[in-house]
Amino acid sequence: MKRLLSIIALFLPLCGLGGFAQTQLQDVVVTGTRNATDVRQLPLTVTTISNEQLNEQYRTSVLPTVMEQTPGLFMTSRGVLGYGVSTGSAGSMKIRGVGSGAEMLVLIDGQPQYAGLMGHPIPDAYQTMMAEKVEVVRGPASLLYGSNAMAGVVNIVTRQMHQDGVKTDVQVQGGSYGTFQADATNRLKMGKFSSIVGAQYQRTDGHRRNSEFEQFGGFAKLVYDFTPNWQAYGDINVTHFNSSNPGTVDAPLIDNDAKITRGLASVNLVNQYGWTSGALRAYLDWGHHNIDDGYNEGGTPKTALYKHNDYIGGLTWHQIFAFFQGNTTTFGVDWQHFGGSAWNADKATGEKTYLTKDKDGNIVEKQHADEVAGYIDFRQLIAPWLTLDAGLRLDHHSVIGTELVPQGGLSFHLAPRTDLKALVSKGFRNPIIREMYMFPPATTNLEPERMMNYELAFTQRFNGRGHFGANVFYIKGDNLINTVRIDGKPRNVNTGDFENWGLELSGDYRFTPHWSLNANYSYLRMDTPIDGAPEGKLYVGANYHRGLWTVSAGLQNVSGLYIATGENARKENFTLLNAAVSYRVLPFATLFVRGDNILAERYETYAGFPMPKATFMGGVKVSL
Repeated sequence: MKRLLSIIALFLPLCGLGGFAQTQLQDVVVTGTRNATDVRQLPLTVTTISNEQLNEQYRTSVLPTVMEQTPGLFMTSRGVLGYGVSTGSAGSMKIRGVGSGAEMLVLIDGQPQYAGLMGHPIPDAYQTMMAEKVEVVRGPASLLYGSNAMAGVVNIVTRQMHQDGVKTDVQVQGGSYGTFQADATNRLKMGKFSSIVGAQYQRTDGHRRNSEFEQFGGFAKLVYDFTPNWQAYGDINVTHFNSSNPGTVDAPLIDNDAKITRGLASVNLVNQYGWTSGALRAYLDWGHHNIDDGYNEGGTPKTALYKHNDYIGGLTWHQIFAFFQGNTTTFGVDWQHFGGSAWNADKATGEKTYLTKDKDGNIVEKQHADEVAGYIDFRQLIAPWLTLDAGLRLDHHSVIGTELVPQGGLSFHLAPRTDLKALVSKGFRNPIIREMYMFPPATTNLEPERMMNYELAFTQRFNGRGHFGANVFYIKGDNLINTVRIDGKPRNVNTGDFENWGLELSGDYRFTPHWSLNANYSYLRMDTPIDGAPEGKLYVGANYHRGLWTVSAGLQNVSGLYIATGENARKENFTLLNAAVSYRVLPFATLFVRGDNILAERYETYAGFPMPKATFMGGVKVSL
């Protein structure tokens, strides 16, 4: 309790002032409604990370910055670059102690991103160069986004170009452990047409033997405004990475290598009128995985490779109406078809042994499922001081059946800049293809995982210059899918349940036009500890800009992080200091140096995978 009171005391000075740029961006969000909406009208708790914040530390991946800036969100890591997939992979996202893989949904402009067979996001695919901002819904978002949004949503909103002209950004850097990173982005707008294209490459030798990582990819988005009310756009994003897993320190691996290609594409038709707006999207998300599971020193190399092709294709439509004053009503329909094929390929002959089964246990070449849903979200300004929000989703899975997802909340506008919110929301996750049809534990009669979230949130803003936010939550979940032994054989069954509660604080402070501070803290109490969810997480960031110089620094303290549970439970506590210094040598060119874990802390976020000590990078950014 003393520690909790001291943390609250740290944040109280932030209640009077604030960081102007960040607060302005936080006023409007799209993730909680599928349309730009004043966040004060939403009962959801949303964190917004601006493009400026994403680029302060010159990181190529959005996720480290998103984790620092979002209270309650934590991600595991294993090296300098790359999260990887399969055994030994990191990048597991948990928010408020929920999210073992498929319970946390990542979106790009509202399009779901996860592997069609395995159900989890691919964290190595989310690059800073494409992001205008990132919005994080802390808590269930299943009303709008269905399965996999049980714990929350991370939505990457892509770059935009609002005025005619051409802008190009190029960033190149290199440093510790033979690490090299480069990316380039071009934005163009000519009348009704606009585009954004980008490409990136990065590689590292890694800080351990057999921990190399290499990645390259690109994206493009083309937009055409037919009229002031109608717009069409299409986008494509492809990335490929080669990842090596060194194994744990006690049991190192040789040749545990993965070659992964992921892609996504969509076409969209958007309408915008004064009284209604909406969008129709067709999309496809696909991947090819080629993995050698490797072997321990002194062991025997594998004779086969694991391979799979997976996909998610779908249609989504929503339309928002203002039926009367102070009203916003959203109707939506989602349909998606997902699945794929998995096999072991003999290294010598190429012969395939398929790994997917049907509901009767017979081996089949492919497996798939369908999901269709309809939803309505009703929001009404009842009085100048009160907004009501209520919604219902009817979600049908071709194997699992039908799930009802209710949500309701109240937003009390106590003063022009003071809000109090109350929310009750349900999250769920349908079993994925792997859990039902792949490998020995597979069980076809699984039910969805479910949880109910109850929370109160308070927000205070001051003259458009800053904010302070505090919220408390209680979560109760059941039907979690665990692997247990039945009659001596592993089986996936719905046996897990949990109760989590906690506190989250966030705020920012701008002392002068040159000097600003932002901070957040989260406290989590779990009745059933899980790996990768810390009890306490504190982040304090400072930024200074004057003349040609910019300095950015962030201090993150993580306490009570379980990296192993059960009889051999193990916790980690650590403090990380990161910083970046830049100098604008020309109107269009900036030199920078940055350091991660400058205190050279010894720590792990994934058991058996020690993180590197201090690492340093230096480079140049050119903006034309």
